[in-house]
Amino acid sequence: MELQTTLVSVSDLEALVMAALGKCGLSEADARTTTDVLVSTDAFGVFTHGTKALRGYVRRLRGGGLKADARPEIASEGPAWAIVDGHSAVGMVTSVFAMNAAITKAKATGMAYVGVRNSCHFGAAGYYALMAAKAGMIGMAMANDIPSMAVPGARQPVLGTNPFAYAVPAGQEDPIFLDIASSAVAGGKVRIYQALNQKVPDTWLVDQEGLPTTDPWLYPQSASLMPFAGHKGYGIAMMIETLAGVLSGAAARWGVKSWIDDDPSWATQHGAAFLVIDVGQITPIQLFRERVDAMIREIRATPKAKGAERVYLPGEMEWQRRREARTKGIALPADVVDSLRGVAEDLGLTAAWLGDRT
Repeated sequence: MELQTTLVSVSDLEALVMAALGKCGLSEADARTTTDVLVSTDAFGVFTHGTKALRGYVRRLRGGGLKADARPEIASEGPAWAIVDGHSAVGMVTSVFAMNAAITKAKATGMAYVGVRNSCHFGAAGYYALMAAKAGMIGMAMANDIPSMAVPGARQPVLGTNPFAYAVPAGQEDPIFLDIASSAVAGGKVRIYQALNQKVPDTWLVDQEGLPTTDPWLYPQSASLMPFAGHKGYGIAMMIETLAGVLSGAAARWGVKSWIDDDPSWATQHGAAFLVIDVGQITPIQLFRERVDAMIREIRATPKAKGAERVYLPGEMEWQRRREARTKGIALPADVVDSLRGVAEDLGLTAAWLGDRT
């Protein structure tokens, strides 16, 4: 499946996102935080969770479900934990605040959990896990969402796609990191196939009878995503729902509203959770980094399967894409560019690289 792309520099993409968020009333600092999350995600090549989502956030900011001037705050805390109330601020603003709180507490206690309530869709979980890795710590990030995923034995959605990410600091090598949905694919990928008028693999969706379907147009009204690896993805999604929704005091399951489809004046009540381990309090950090580097190189040197180009570490392809993006630009798929054109038209903005709608 080949997609038409538009090459744009990181700085030009950042300028458009900053301008759009500024038009919606965000402070420069909050706009910068949100922009960095979204553009970094595109630079990693994860286009389902980058700037394509901006139009949805703008719609909700203009509708009042997201509050441009809201300030996340710690509602309750202990030495190694905290609960953050996002007060319906943009999800990236609240999540960066929460992960920074988890890092600070982990520095003091060795490990920390920070739960989030009253938030919204937070984009790519991997961004927040990498914040901890950059601080020399192991980080984990996760969030819940409105149910769109069936589970074994069910014929309707039971849980959200509930993403999970972890990141591990290294020495000379790039940090190891993984960012996945609990579903076989993210819902955004199904929407891409809808736009391309193409069927999806029969491992992605089940219909209203709970049977596999290749029809992407049934989603989300008449079809549900499948969990990855059957009961294993289901079990991980339940863990995330517990930590991000139930324990944090956020909405859970159908209490969460859709940030895409529901009334933009509604607060979506998403939850999130961030966990951090301060490696240096358990083992010398330099030794840990050297051991991670050694592990990476050993795995990379594993004999390759016939026809395989190389053995990749989790996150390695994303790091390669990010380096190329910063020097050559980001090749944005057509659906992302079209969404950004919509943002520009909605807000009266211009950007030459967007071109015109055809």
